[in-house]
Amino acid sequence: MKADPFDLGPVCRTVAGLVGGISEEQLTGPTPCPAYTVREVLGHLAGLTVAFRDAARKELGPTTDTSPNAALPVLPDDWREALPRQLDELAEAWRSPGAWQGGTRVGGVELPGEVAAVVALNEVQIHGWDLARSTGQEYAPDEASLRVSYAMLIAAARSADGDPAPDGLFGPPVELPEEAPLLDRVIGLSGRRPDWLPGA
Repeated sequence: MKADPFDLGPVCRTVAGLVGGISEEQLTGPTPCPAYTVREVLGHLAGLTVAFRDAARKELGPTTDTSPNAALPVLPDDWREALPRQLDELAEAWRSPGAWQGGTRVGGVELPGEVAAVVALNEVQIHGWDLARSTGQEYAPDEASLRVSYAMLIAAARSADGDPAPDGLFGPPVELPEEAPLLDRVIGLSGRRPDWLPGA
């Protein structure tokens, strides 16, 4: 999964912009991630922004070595201030050319730097959609960021011989027509239904 360097700033700013639209009452609400409430998706984002920031800086240790599945995510009390700051730090860390060179580690998994960058962008982008959908907010990531996610997810949705891979990367892909909006196709490839709504 080769990738030319790209800027994570636009998608990080888009997701940071959702924070102010999330009420305390919505924190216990459902999300497209069946095991996670809104609170836990936010906690997951808080953890992964730090992990991928440190992976870019090659500051390897507890933040990069812990599997995201080790425990249910915990949302820090200061998340409204901390998460936007961490998203900024994540984007800035990946602006360093050194972040893309050589290997790094995140979630306890060794990865080439350029692969970790793609995974970081995709994680932020998809979980941003989860939050927007769960809290009734508009979500319009930039096209360049969507194309990075699409390239990663479409590759994962194909087996080595080019046939569909039934499990995808995060769950069975939801097939959509080529004329569907790019965001919907990205979300479908992530194993989510683009028309998901709370309680539907």
